[in-house]
Amino acid sequence: MQTRLLDCQNREFLYALYSRIFMLEADEKLLEFIASENIKEFFPNLFEWDKYQTLSSKELIETHLNVDFTDLSLLHLVPYETFYTREDGMIESGGDNKALQFYDRFEFVVEKDKARVLSPDHIAIELEFVHKLIESEKKALENDDIENADKFKAMQLEFIEAHLVPWAPIYLINVKNEAQTPLYHDSAMMALDFLLSDFEYLKEANEA
Repeated sequence: MQTRLLDCQNREFLYALYSRIFMLEADEKLLEFIASENIKEFFPNLFEWDKYQTLSSKELIETHLNVDFTDLSLLHLVPYETFYTREDGMIESGGDNKALQFYDRFEFVVEKDKARVLSPDHIAIELEFVHKLIESEKKALENDDIENADKFKAMQLEFIEAHLVPWAPIYLINVKNEAQTPLYHDSAMMALDFLLSDFEYLKEANEA
């Protein structure tokens, strides 16, 4: 039980972290959080970057990080599932969006205006949804409700297999290749590795 709870805490943390990074532009609070000792390992190139070492956080954010975020999220790359999975390459933002239908099963509400996304199948929203499923699994475990904990874990596998694995690796590889700053290069590289390894972890856990 304790091992499973620890797994939930670690996985919940990483899904929340990558969701935040790909959701909105960087700010000083995010940089301060990343600079903490427990998180540096997830950003192997950021702290060696000369601009990180010489510029203030404000200068770094305004002249480099947010320019890169805009290019990777709004201008040159498309962080939406339906862009990759629909034959016409259109973003489906309405009721026919399959990710939204999955959210409705869990009563997960996407505040698109607050998150500043066009559609509920944005990569950051999908990562946040998995984070919420893990959070629910953890709460069930803390209440010794193994049956519901197993259901939430099965939902994680179902969602990741149907709504992240088919397209998120392509987007993350593109981000890794196109990023002009180590923050987004490292985030894409590490998120890709984590997502694929977590998918394998969930498959093995649900087969056991």
